[in-house]
Amino acid sequence: MRLLIDTSNVQFTVGREVQPKTDQNGAQRVERNTNIPMWSVQLVAVDDGGAEVINVTVAASQAPTVAVGSSVSPVALQAIPWAQNGKHGVAYRATEIKALTGSKSASTAASS
Repeated sequence: MRLLIDTSNVQFTVGREVQPKTDQNGAQRVERNTNIPMWSVQLVAVDDGGAEVINVTVAASQAPTVAVGSSVSPVALQAIPWAQNGKHGVAYRATEIKALTGSKSASTAASS
């Protein structure tokens, strides 16, 4: 089951450089149906209840261009509960990680 997360009251900051998502042998993983490379983006999510560090997977032909410390918005962020070999957790996935206007990685600011 995949659950779409309401991010309207959450601020996200990039916690570390974007990394290729790799398998146990160090090879970059790709989506099964599309063969598009997968990337791991560490985000610090802050809301009224505090902060949490999450790793978000994004499938894209190129790594998301976001800088450490920049404010971003994960597009269509999903929580995907998993259980395997007696272990369980939640994986996070987004269709895209967008730099917010005015953040360190934004190249242009919107003008009014």
